[in-house]
Amino acid sequence: MVKSRKMIRKIISDFYMVLILIFLYAPILTMMILSFNQSKSRARWGGFTLDWYLQMFDSRSIMSALSTTLIIAFVSALAAAVIGTAAAIAIQSMRLVPRTIIMGITNIPMLNADIVTGISLMLSFIAFGVSLGFKTVLIAHITFNIPYVILSVMPKLKQTDKSTYEAALDLGATPLQAFFKVVFPDILPGVLSGFLLSFTMSLDDFIITHFTKGAGINTLSTLIYSEVRRGIKPSMYALSTVIFLTVLILLLIVNFRSFKKKD
Repeated sequence: MVKSRKMIRKIISDFYMVLILIFLYAPILTMMILSFNQSKSRARWGGFTLDWYLQMFDSRSIMSALSTTLIIAFVSALAAAVIGTAAAIAIQSMRLVPRTIIMGITNIPMLNADIVTGISLMLSFIAFGVSLGFKTVLIAHITFNIPYVILSVMPKLKQTDKSTYEAALDLGATPLQAFFKVVFPDILPGVLSGFLLSFTMSLDDFIITHFTKGAGINTLSTLIYSEVRRGIKPSMYALSTVIFLTVLILLLIVNFRSFKKKD
């Protein structure tokens, strides 16, 4: 009787998990299938083709948005990695109460709604007379990426032994030399994880980019939004598939690194 109840519970829980996965990933799978459909109709399969991917790479607007997206993602992730690492070191050196308060403040941007962050940044740029464009998108992406770097670096800093840094100072190293020789190698996995996570977050961000980009500039997410409003083209399926697979690969790398560190 007990075994049968456990079996029923397991079947129900497995069925529930399958339903969740279908609900989450069936639309994405459908989009990926349509990106290889020769027919423009979403209701009829016209055969396998790569024409939409070729059309995507031949499009100037898509390639321009792709280069803009990659530049913003890489530069913002790199800047966030530097600023976030420095901030994490400063926070770690604080006493318990102020450190707890600062960490709580740092976590707010990650919990805050993107639309609130996007509108507040847009209003800030306008208030200071900064014209919306590439630089404002870059600043916005650096801003929302920094907390993710801090969150990735802090656990590694807590594991670092302070005595090794002090020993390096006693042996004649300058504070900068001691940091790069002793501390930085220990926190490097956290820095890299923060960089990859920031790159991923920047790559597929839409809402904050939409409010801070101004006219004449597009990232892949904003381009897809503007194109879909005019009518869905099969090349958009191909572009969305490429973005999804890129983000998936980056997330797998980050999770693999985290899993490897635990082992």
